[in-house]
Amino acid sequence: MTEEQEKISKIFGNRLRTRVCGICIEQEKVLMIRHRSVGKEGYLWAPPGGGLDYGETMENALKREFKEETGLDINVKRFMFVHEFLQPPLHGIELFFEVEIVGGELLRGHDPEMQESVQIIEDVRFMDMTEINSEKADCVHNLFSFCQTKDELLQMNGLYHFVN
Repeated sequence: MTEEQEKISKIFGNRLRTRVCGICIEQEKVLMIRHRSVGKEGYLWAPPGGGLDYGETMENALKREFKEETGLDINVKRFMFVHEFLQPPLHGIELFFEVEIVGGELLRGHDPEMQESVQIIEDVRFMDMTEINSEKADCVHNLFSFCQTKDELLQMNGLYHFVN
């Protein structure tokens, strides 16, 4: 395990986390974040999102996470689905929402839970589904194993499991 992976495990691992995540689509492309030192290949593309803080509403948490990670202000449109992620030491219940941009400027943000010297956000950009599907399965969020097109993504609802 690398030093960054050990820090990620220490901060986020060995406990159940409730996360909120946003599906943001513009011009047929999905907003994605590339995280360094996550996943089997050393990076992972995933929609923006993060941990819910005690006393924080899901909507406010999602707006905060988008601002921190992408620089964008969003409106939460609707709840979509629940995804359970279990790949020790990480275990998360992820609540996915469809969101739309209402302001801000797209940028590579930061994760305030990580020190400046070990930030894990490498890239933030819109990707079409062909580009997402061309990545190795271990390099994109598992939700993309359940959909191949933008329309299939937007139709996802219910409960999805990824247990490794």
